[in-house]
Amino acid sequence: MSLFPTWLLIVAALIIFILAAVAGFYLRKLSVAQKAQAQQLAELERAAADQRQRVNDSIQIIARTLLDDGVGLTEASIRIRVLLDALQVEQGIRDEFVAFYQIAEKTSHIPILNDWKKLPRKKQFQYEIEMAKIEEEYKDFALDAARRILGRSF
Repeated sequence: MSLFPTWLLIVAALIIFILAAVAGFYLRKLSVAQKAQAQQLAELERAAADQRQRVNDSIQIIARTLLDDGVGLTEASIRIRVLLDALQVEQGIRDEFVAFYQIAEKTSHIPILNDWKKLPRKKQFQYEIEMAKIEEEYKDFALDAARRILGRSF
């Protein structure tokens, strides 16, 4: 009778050892997966930060070019608005640079790129007059906003 309980204890100990080994294997596998996931997350965060910096640099370049008369007010406003939206800035930032948003909104119906090139010259001229009026109306506000953008990071 004493052999049966000893045999049972050995089998139970063996089962516990096997289960512990399997649990250890899966814990190790989980640990490796978590480290890999943490590394991927860090890489994604670095890539996102790099992308955010590139967008911020683009905003700075456009604002500087606008102040140096290297780009039109309408084009600069559209580009800056798109870039600020890409950064998903808060409403306060959008309110601070509302001049760009308003110019972009008031000119949003005007065709761009290839659609612009397809327009008859007369229609282009009409749109140019419309853009000039809008730019004249918002010029001071937009140039002030461009000055305030310089050196900022969003």
